[in-house]
Parts: sequence; C-alpha cells; structure tokens
Amino acid sequence: MAAPTSTVDLSAALITTPVPIGHWLAILPVAHCITLGAVLLMLRGYPRLQAWLAIPGLAALALIDAALLAKVVAEGPLTMVMGRWLPPFGIAFTVDLFGALMAFTAALAALAGGIYALADIGESGRRYGFFPLLMLLMAGVTGAFLTGDVFNLYVWFEVLLISSFGLIILGSERQQIDGALKYAVLNLIATMLFLIGVGILYAVFGTLNMADIAAKAADLRGTAPLMTLASLFLLAFGMKAAAFPVNFWLPAAYHTPRIVVSALFAGLLTKVGIYALIRVMVMLLPVERQELSPVIALAAAATIVVGALGALAENDIRRLFGYVVISGIGNMLAGVALGGLGGISGAVFYALHSMVLMTALYLAAGEIARRGGGFSLSALGGLYRQSGGFTALSLVLFLAACGLPPFSGFWPKVILVKASLDLGAWWLAASILVGGFLTTIAFGRLFLLAYWRPAAITLTPSGPRWRAGLPLAALTALVVGFGILPEQLLALSQSAAAGLADPRAYLHSVFPEGGAP
Repeated sequence: MAAPTSTVDLSAALITTPVPIGHWLAILPVAHCITLGAVLLMLRGYPRLQAWLAIPGLAALALIDAALLAKVVAEGPLTMVMGRWLPPFGIAFTVDLFGALMAFTAALAALAGGIYALADIGESGRRYGFFPLLMLLMAGVTGAFLTGDVFNLYVWFEVLLISSFGLIILGSERQQIDGALKYAVLNLIATMLFLIGVGILYAVFGTLNMADIAAKAADLRGTAPLMTLASLFLLAFGMKAAAFPVNFWLPAAYHTPRIVVSALFAGLLTKVGIYALIRVMVMLLPVERQELSPVIALAAAATIVVGALGALAENDIRRLFGYVVISGIGNMLAGVALGGLGGISGAVFYALHSMVLMTALYLAAGEIARRGGGFSLSALGGLYRQSGGFTALSLVLFLAACGLPPFSGFWPKVILVKASLDLGAWWLAASILVGGFLTTIAFGRLFLLAYWRPAAITLTPSGPRWRAGLPLAALTALVVGFGILPEQLLALSQSAAAGLADPRAYLHSVFPEGGAP
C-alpha cells in the first residue's frame, strides 16, 4: 500500500521560535543517562570512583523525573522535537502522565538497585562495566517511556536489550551464558516482529509519530490492515512482557545473573513491554484492541494461573519470584483486555506497584541467600530466629505480592476485579482471585520453610549491611505507603488512563495549531 503523503509545507515544518525551557525536561532524563554512562565507561579502570559517581547520578535521575512528573501533572503533556523540525517530520519526545509516572518509578527502582549493587557487585563486576551498563539500561527504559515516535520506541528497546545482555552475563559463569542465550533468542524474535510491525505501520500511515497515527487511524480503518498490525504488536510486546504462551524464557533466564541484575530486570524490563502494549493498543489502535479483547483476556487469565502454579511448584526462590513476575503480567494484561477507565487504570496502578515490589522481592532474595546460605527452599530455614526485623519486612513484601490488604498489591486487584464484574467477565475476575490465592499458598510455603522451620545448619552471617538494607527498607516503605494511602496514586492512574483513552491533550501537545496534518 502506498504511503499517504502529507499536505504540510516542509518549509513551514521548521521550528522558528525558541523551545520553552521546561520542554527540555522531556529529553533531559535520557541525555543524563547516556552522558553519565559514557563518563563511567571512561572510568572503567577506577571501580570505586564509578560507584560513587553512579549513585548520585541515579539520585539526580530520580529528581529530574520527579520534576518532569510535576510539570506534566501541572500543565499536561509536553513535547520536545529533535532537529527543530515539527512533527510528523521531526523526531518527538512527548511525555504524558502515563510515561512520566513510569519513568519516575523506574528511576526509584534503579536508584535502589544501584545502592544495593554497592554490596552485591564486587570490583571485578564493576570493571566489567556494571554501572555504565546500568546507566545505558536506564537510558533505554526511560527513552521508551518518554518517546513520541514508534520507531524511536524500537530504538530504545534495542538500547535496553544490548545493555541487558551485558548485565546478564556479568561474571561469565556457565549458567549466565545459558540464561543469556534463552533471553536473547526470544527477545530478538520479538524485536523482529516489532520491526516488521513498524514497517507496515509506516507503509500504512506514512508517519511514525504516535500523535499523527492516533489522529489518522479512524480515517484509514476501513482500508488499512490495522488488525494485522494490532496482532503483530500484541505478539511482539507479549513476548517482551513474558505473557503466556511465550513466557518460558523468563524463569529460565532471570535466576542466572547477580541478584541485583535480576531485581532490575524483574522490576523494569517486562514493564517496558506492558507500557508499549498499552500505548499502542489503547491510544493508537483502540478499536482493534476492542476486537482482540477476548484473545487478550484469555492470554491474561492463562498468564495469571500459569505464573501462580509455577511459583507454587518451584524450589529455587529466584525462579519462584520469576513466576510471580509472570503472574503479575497477567493482571496487567487483564486491564488491557477490559479497557475503559477501570481496566486501564488498574493496569497502570499494577505496573507501578509491580516495578517497586518485584525489585524489592529480588533484593530480599539476595538477603535470604546471604543469611541462609543459598536460594534452595530445601536447604533454608531459621531466618526468623536470625532477624525478626528482616522477617517482618519480608512478610510485608510477600503479602503485597499476594494482593492482600493493606499493601499496594491489593488496590489494583480490586480495581481489576470490579472492572471485570462490571463487564460480566466473571471468569476473568475468578482467574485474578484464583491467581492471588495460589500465590498466597506459594508465599506461605516459602515463609514456613525458609523462615519458620528450624535451620538444619546454624549460620552466622555478617552484620547488617546498610547498602543492602537501606534500599530494601525504602522500597518496602513505598509498598506500605501505596497500600495505606492509595488515593493519590489511584487518582494519577485514573488520569493517565483517561489521557490514553482520550488523547486530545497528547495530540494538542504535538500539534498545538489545531491537529495533525
């Protein structure tokens, strides 16, 4: 199909007025990550200096993202165009509430992981490039959340994949190479499907600007293969998010790297896939999402139940948590399938909760291994007698992962169950509840075996490590805070969902003169 041509005069597409200073915030997080990553790479021979530059750099990233979020909340979506060319000709970074929320939460998780890495990553790992790779990973993650261009979304996926390959093999152990191979094959297949979809998208619309596509989709719906596009994107992003039936790579890969790397992967990478799925299916192709909703709902229910059953069957704590990640992805997919304000806000809330919770759970797994001598439930025991404080902290995270009150996992599940029942999808609501019940059994088993059961061997771990304990305690405090005081996060999630369902403010940010060409 021939690409439609724009009627915009190219001479009028060049920006002739200065870009407002506030709009530079849209690209500042990505520029910060890339610049700091390059500086850290040049300091490869100074591992101690790397660490003490990276942590303030991650804290600065969180502050920049907080400022960006505050500006978007106050003023609505904002756009920064590269090369002084107006959309759809220029490459745009367009930040709405959804993207700003995801970027800020990702920065908090990365800061916690960076601090934990001071205790988990030794001099050898730093020389191999942990901190430069972490900053480049954050460049890819943040760029994906903030870009307003579909091809740039693909580019940022590539950036985060390349850096994640480096992180997963950090240490060059045999199991890490094996895990990296499984991780790479499925993600590269998903990337290929995504790129094919991007090519078809450009052939149909003649543009890759998200706002331009959203504006033109209704006029092309009768003649363009939009269902084919939606199906391709659903499969590609579903693979990246580890949704059933293409979820098997995650538990085979996430248990192989260092625990802080697993924490960052579990908290961030699958959420980029969910973010892309929500952005494309809800904002760009809403009619096609509606037609595919039965398929998405079936995949969501299967993902929830398969993930929970996998967690129930696992003996290795890291693999158990990998299946918990998968089950959570199913809950987010359920929100995409349901659509509407309830479904999408539930998916957004759950994504924010999961980014914090899964990072914290894997960091807790690292402390379990340090205190208990390994990750195997068969050999663990007696953790309660070692530290009542760590036991209480772990129990909070376990209850949040099960979706029990009064912690953060409770509220998005309530929203999703209500949205399911409102639409008469009782079986989807049942799958969410059954998944939560099975996950509760899995975590109850973990707690009884690893914490409550007497230890077969008495271990004497080193004293408390603030570098490990501080980020774990901070993330747990967020889990408790989101659960006890959910109103603000719920309001932000609903506003983000409303902006996706009705993207007029997003379009006005990109085309302030009255609409797309």
